[in-house]
Amino acid sequence: MIDMTGTLFIGLMSGTSLDGVDVALVEFNDSKQPPANEQARVLHTHFLAYPSSLRSEILALQQPTANELEATALIGNALAKLYASAVNQLLSSADLSPSKITAIGCHGQTIRHRPGFKDGVGFTLQIGNAALLSELTGITVVSDFRSRDIAAGGQGAPLVPAFHQAVFASKHANRVIINIGGIANITYLGRTESSRSPVSNIIFGFDSGPGNMLLDAWIKQHKNLDYDANGAWASTGQLIAPLLCAMLAEPYFALAPPKSTGRDLFNDDWLEKKRQTASTLATNNRPQDVANTLVALTAQTIYKALTQYCGQFDEVYLCGGGAHNDLLVQNLQALLGNTKCDSTTSLGIGVDWVEAIAFAWLAKQCIYGNTANVAEVTGAKGRRILGAIYQN
Repeated sequence: MIDMTGTLFIGLMSGTSLDGVDVALVEFNDSKQPPANEQARVLHTHFLAYPSSLRSEILALQQPTANELEATALIGNALAKLYASAVNQLLSSADLSPSKITAIGCHGQTIRHRPGFKDGVGFTLQIGNAALLSELTGITVVSDFRSRDIAAGGQGAPLVPAFHQAVFASKHANRVIINIGGIANITYLGRTESSRSPVSNIIFGFDSGPGNMLLDAWIKQHKNLDYDANGAWASTGQLIAPLLCAMLAEPYFALAPPKSTGRDLFNDDWLEKKRQTASTLATNNRPQDVANTLVALTAQTIYKALTQYCGQFDEVYLCGGGAHNDLLVQNLQALLGNTKCDSTTSLGIGVDWVEAIAFAWLAKQCIYGNTANVAEVTGAKGRRILGAIYQN
């Protein structure tokens, strides 16, 4: 039995990589107001992979399809059942009853993310049937975190910078937290105190572009693997300079923050168009050469975003699946030079669990009526309480 002194929340995260669901059981202090330095004690974690059939169904929904309304609803039910299984397995491992958990923070699976689309407001859609998840677990569920920020004129993403600030901000160093999931996103945390002047004490963040998802799709197509472990396959390839230039010409990279993106833009069709653009200049390239170039794209777009928008930064910390890709980490470190580049594990939170823990924290903020978006990050009109509550 776990020794507890605070309140317990569970965070669920299933991102654009579509590999499965990360689950984290987190203890926070009892304060209803967020303290200056949040103490998030991770008690248990669990990962449940997506069945290949479910992953294929979700991928098919990323683009308009026949009868997609019905398909979306039914896949949402399937996801809720999978999420519930993951939660119940976690609770069983922790020897805890559902009654001990204040709430589950469930991000859901993003199907569309189009802030500002057509009418200037746009929309975002994450599926997972939170009502069914609450029924299956017996626990209050908080979901739909992005919509309120979009309604307030924001991008609805990234959402985790407020959590990053709560747990990772430093008094003496300007830190950058880079989550490299399917999409790569950047959080800049200005130092909060220092003998140096001026004290920056600022926070902002944005999506820099593709993280792992283009490489994951490419290796699935050519090697039938879900991901390139440690970047081993891409390491056997060579950079295709014309392809890299064609990809870097994507207008998204030139947009100033606030900005966010996803599979709506960066997908197989996008890569194929860029390959065709570069085909007259790049010939006889092997699949691993494309993989190598995709790793370079992620590293260079992250670095360009850092140098263009983050000003002075002293330390860089990586999390997400990309933190396991040795080739990507090496590319980033080469670009960063002498700037410290480490993982969030060195700050006390493992690279695979940062986002799941963040959604446990976001659920806490919603339950206690605290704002959780950062208007400087998303472009919203102001701070808002995020999430819809399905009370149990």
